[in-house]
Amino acid sequence: MNKKDIVEAIHTRVGFSRRETAAIVDSALESIKKALTEGEPVMISAFGKFSTRKKKAHKGRNPKTGEAMTLPARKVITFKVSRVLKERINAAHRYPDTPKAVF
Repeated sequence: MNKKDIVEAIHTRVGFSRRETAAIVDSALESIKKALTEGEPVMISAFGKFSTRKKKAHKGRNPKTGEAMTLPARKVITFKVSRVLKERINAAHRYPDTPKAVF
């Protein structure tokens, strides 16, 4: 699923125009990006939590040449799935014949 699919799914369910729906999705994603850039965690109920963490500088290798190098410290984004979503995914996997849940 990509952003276009998300916009289409929301447009179908809510009934806003595609242009309005795309603006809402873009606005929501920008809010998430801004919060993560500022180091704030983003928790979406029944979905999960996005957060940033620091990675220390460490040794690595250039895969092309095999040359040893030091990779600089950086921040990475992590995602921890919520218990509710994890259970829903596992239930769908265990019982594939059950109807898909509507979020």
